[in-house]
Amino acid sequence: MTDKKQELSESRDTMAYDIVIVGAGPSGLAAAIRLKQLAHEKGHALSVCVLEKGSEPGAHIISGAIMDPRALDELLPDWQKKGAPPSIPVSQDCFLFLSQDKAFQVPDWLLPQSLKNAGNDLISLSRFVRWLAEQAEALGVDVFPGFSVTEILYSDTGAVKGVVTGAVGIGRHGEKTSAYQPGVEILASYTFFAEGARGQLGRQLTTQFSLDKGCDPQSYAISLKEIWQVRSEVHEPGLVIHSAGWPLDNATYGGAFLYHMPGNRIAVGLMVGLAYQNPYLSPYDEFQRLKAHPAIRHFLEGGERLEYGARAVAAGGLQALPDLVFPGGALLGCNAGFMNGARLKGIHMAIKSGMLAAEAAFGALTRGRCQDVLEDYPRLFRKSWMYEELYRARNFKPWISKGLLPGTLMFGFDQVVLRGKTPWTFHRNRPDYAGLKLASVCRPITYDVPDGVLQYDIPSSLYLSGTHHQEDQPSHLVLKDKTVPVRINLALYAGPESRYCPAAVYKFVGEADGKPHLQIHASNCLHCKACDIKDPTQNIIWVAPEGGDGPEYQDM
Repeated sequence: MTDKKQELSESRDTMAYDIVIVGAGPSGLAAAIRLKQLAHEKGHALSVCVLEKGSEPGAHIISGAIMDPRALDELLPDWQKKGAPPSIPVSQDCFLFLSQDKAFQVPDWLLPQSLKNAGNDLISLSRFVRWLAEQAEALGVDVFPGFSVTEILYSDTGAVKGVVTGAVGIGRHGEKTSAYQPGVEILASYTFFAEGARGQLGRQLTTQFSLDKGCDPQSYAISLKEIWQVRSEVHEPGLVIHSAGWPLDNATYGGAFLYHMPGNRIAVGLMVGLAYQNPYLSPYDEFQRLKAHPAIRHFLEGGERLEYGARAVAAGGLQALPDLVFPGGALLGCNAGFMNGARLKGIHMAIKSGMLAAEAAFGALTRGRCQDVLEDYPRLFRKSWMYEELYRARNFKPWISKGLLPGTLMFGFDQVVLRGKTPWTFHRNRPDYAGLKLASVCRPITYDVPDGVLQYDIPSSLYLSGTHHQEDQPSHLVLKDKTVPVRINLALYAGPESRYCPAAVYKFVGEADGKPHLQIHASNCLHCKACDIKDPTQNIIWVAPEGGDGPEYQDM
């Protein structure tokens, strides 16, 4: 009997590159650019390919986004002269503690250096990534958008030897339709995985090679964001506002941001740590509540909402970083967890990680190596400013996990008084999903009906995200056990998947007649990965749908 997987493999086309990069975000594109720079400097022929599941680079990318330009200055010193998208220097920092109807500003002298943004720039990461892709292509990199990567290829020795792009034209029940096209095998001397936080393949590799052995469990937050066109009289170019406190309770890690972007636009958002305890909490509805606060609504009233999106970010810090390398490849950017949660910044870290991986791989290739372990990558990281920065902030997540007030006070002492040179390192040992309490011991949360002026329902928000999926394909949200959502999640946790998803993908129906079941609207999915992270039974697995599906972010 012929193996079905073997039949598919025999029908696949094959391509080969020196380096294949999965993900056209800041880390993947920085790696591609640096590889080509080195090749040109040394007169060395080098083929590089970047695969992106979005319809174009930037379509799935989302960030606050304040960029520390340090890494970009190293990668492309003349980036402003090269026509980078409009950015605006941060002109003023403001940090607020919010109660339900009041705001208390923290004096500048009490703010740790990590929350000061002088010298940083406000950008649209979606636009920036599209521009980075153009720079990569100008250097000879092959950038292929619209290609999901669904499978890792291994050599006979167990090393990663490449990847397979997802087949298209597979029907809802797994059958081949008339539009069927098999995936393409893309082989490489080294493969970089730059999928962003909680990457599907990065997760597989972590398990395959035990990359997280001895690490703290990674910690995540879901970040929800909107872009608003606002009245010119309330717009203050370069103003950065961060807040903590309301609408979140003291036990829930998170905070809000409001950035005055170029062109009378404001980016407003809420970050909610996914270790939250109350299963009745809805990050989406908390975000809508935030916008009604007097300190926030002042800027938004009379404006127009232009765009909405959401994405999980990795915030575990240095103690949660897995091994970066394995035979045949490396993890880059947020796929590894390179984000400084204390600074609320990861773009510069993503770019620098891509550069370091590129330098390690280029050195190996010029010495005739292939599909082995790039030991120089973690070595270069430990010698870099990235490591110094993450080391200084290493106790942020453990402290803040103790609660808003004690965590803020202790981390402030750590940073302001001890300047990050605390002689001890704290750890966390509980994954985010394990923090959820039983519904029976938690207080239900009642959210107001959206007013349609500042607060909006999810369908209208999804429209502004541009998200779309080919309907006739298998669901990319896979349940390990279809009985678990009702038997455990609904019975014990009041069905939290109907609330932690910021796109209304999950809905329990039939509860009135006593025969509930979970309905999955996969076409709504924003690819945020919250379900894969927060599901209390870890029963939901997010896998990539057909290439080109998902959100269509323009200015996020």
